[in-house]
Amino acid sequence: MRHARRRVVRRVTRLAAVGGLLLGGAMVTQAAMASETPSAPARPLAATGDTGAALVARLGTARTAGDWIGADGRTVVAVTDEAAAREVRRAGAEAKVVPHSMNELKSATATLRSAPRVPGTAWAVDYRANRVVVRADRTVSAGDWSRLTRVATGIGGFVHMERTKGTFTTRLNGAQPILSTGGRCSAGFNVTDGRSDFILTAGHCGPAGSTWFADNQGGQQLGRTVNSSFPGSDFSLVQYAGGKAGAGADVVAIGGGKGVRITGAADPAVGQRVFRSGSTSGLRDGRVTALNATVNYPEGTVTGLIETTVCAEPGDSGGPLFSEGIALGVTSGGNGDCTAGGTTFFQPVTKALTALGVRLIVSARNAGGTPSPAPAASAAQGAMAPNAASPGSSAPVTGAPQGSTLLARLTDTRNVGPGLLVIAGSLIALVATRYIRAEQDRKAYRRHYSATWG
Repeated sequence: MRHARRRVVRRVTRLAAVGGLLLGGAMVTQAAMASETPSAPARPLAATGDTGAALVARLGTARTAGDWIGADGRTVVAVTDEAAAREVRRAGAEAKVVPHSMNELKSATATLRSAPRVPGTAWAVDYRANRVVVRADRTVSAGDWSRLTRVATGIGGFVHMERTKGTFTTRLNGAQPILSTGGRCSAGFNVTDGRSDFILTAGHCGPAGSTWFADNQGGQQLGRTVNSSFPGSDFSLVQYAGGKAGAGADVVAIGGGKGVRITGAADPAVGQRVFRSGSTSGLRDGRVTALNATVNYPEGTVTGLIETTVCAEPGDSGGPLFSEGIALGVTSGGNGDCTAGGTTFFQPVTKALTALGVRLIVSARNAGGTPSPAPAASAAQGAMAPNAASPGSSAPVTGAPQGSTLLARLTDTRNVGPGLLVIAGSLIALVATRYIRAEQDRKAYRRHYSATWG
């Protein structure tokens, strides 16, 4: 009976050791794969390194009318004369000669802003079509639409009017479980002023003084809104109750325990592929269709927004917009949903950071261990083919009570060391059980022959 128990113990020990070897190997392998450097993005197509934004700045708004990324990934700059076109081509970009300069297009949007405000309308400059597009949702009456059309006609034929489905609303959803005193929103990016850490999110989610919670029951206080701007702009700061964002502050969640490591901030380019993450609809992608867009929400007018084809739904407000790990904006509002599609507008991150006097908390491996300010230009964003873009370098989400899966924990790059320890311990256990068994067999052999000797 004693020998049978010993055999069972030895077998269980060996199985546990083998299991430890497999687990440790999985931890090391998965962590190594997760920490691999992502493949390099498409190379800049402009031979001289001149971006569209730099060319526009050099030539001036009287001779240009915006820039964008073409379907083939080349930078395209709209110009008003052949001399400017030749300069653009010499810089390695493609030139498109158009009749209206950026000065004319901006003058048109200024006239629209000075007209009586009509909730449910939005407008932006379409660089590629060289026109201003004015949209009205289904809440705009026939009378208001007629009056706005007369204003557009007075500006000129390059102002295009069109009706759109759905309604232009902020993406706040008060009908869902409330995570703040203003309603349910999504966290954007973690930022800091050097003393305290904050969440950068949408301003319409709640005014200064709003209290935020990390759970549906309101038992775990996350922080409080200390600065908010809406309407006009759409951003706010939620100060962490503990003062610090904690581990994983440089990562934005995209669902399933996974995240994207944020390495900096910039302004997007028209035509660029971008990604948005939100608490309602998760990770979604689309393209930037316009910059400096204006939206007349029922609550007020917001200007200077990024217009995109990315879908969003109520509760996605404040969620991050990014590409290749670069922070671009926070979700403001739009129309449609993620079933039928629609237009979504974003508050540019760079403008919010400047206005609030904070800087993005970015990956330590890119910032030397300290947060870095946002870049002033969007060169990195306009230097790759649109289809080549990805959300960014993957990273596990840490410090979150929900959505943390076993796979996410195993793929944490910090598990390489513990994985090696598990492997070492399992090998020692295997060797020890083998040695103990051999020693027991030797002793049994000696006892048997000493008892029968002679």
